[in-house]
Amino acid sequence: MNLCNIHTHTNAEHKGPGFTVHAGPGEHGGYKCNQTSELTEAELKQPDAGTASFKGIKPGDTIEVHWVHSSCDVSPGKGLGSCLSEKCSNPELRVETQVFLVVNDKNALNFADFAYAGNIQNGLHQPKSLPEGTGTPVVFAGSTTGPKYTQSKCSPLQVTWSVRPQCAKIDVNSLHKWAGDGNVFEEDHSHGIRQLVTAPELLSPIE
Repeated sequence: MNLCNIHTHTNAEHKGPGFTVHAGPGEHGGYKCNQTSELTEAELKQPDAGTASFKGIKPGDTIEVHWVHSSCDVSPGKGLGSCLSEKCSNPELRVETQVFLVVNDKNALNFADFAYAGNIQNGLHQPKSLPEGTGTPVVFAGSTTGPKYTQSKCSPLQVTWSVRPQCAKIDVNSLHKWAGDGNVFEEDHSHGIRQLVTAPELLSPIE
């Protein structure tokens, strides 16, 4: 499948073993990483204002990153519309997901390692890599997310989710650089969340 989009949400839209701290309801609610309250003063230091190119995040925040893949013959681009085409309007979609705890620490993970940067493997657009060491991904069927959807108003786009169950720390400076240098997804801010779906009739079995 082709990578078609990368974007982030501030706070986790899912709830997993490593991110159970409830951040409240609404677009800026969701779940935070369990280690949030344990960060050091250095990890929480704000980066220089002139380098803060990626809006909607700060050290101490949790973000959920989505690497969206499509069965369509498409190139990566802005928004989920880049995952469709006139010839392929109902694709299979897979979203690889990692929840990160944002810190000001250049020894933490670098987002550039997980970016796209024109990477093609076996003729398919792919991220340079995906996070490892955060547990075996939990795979289940669902739909696309974001604040305009709820469990009473679902997205029409079906997705196979692959969610890693543990958080990892990521350097805030690397996110700002990704935005500041420009990216094919035109991402310059972290998005709001869809609240956790809890209605039993809407939940699918975990594989």
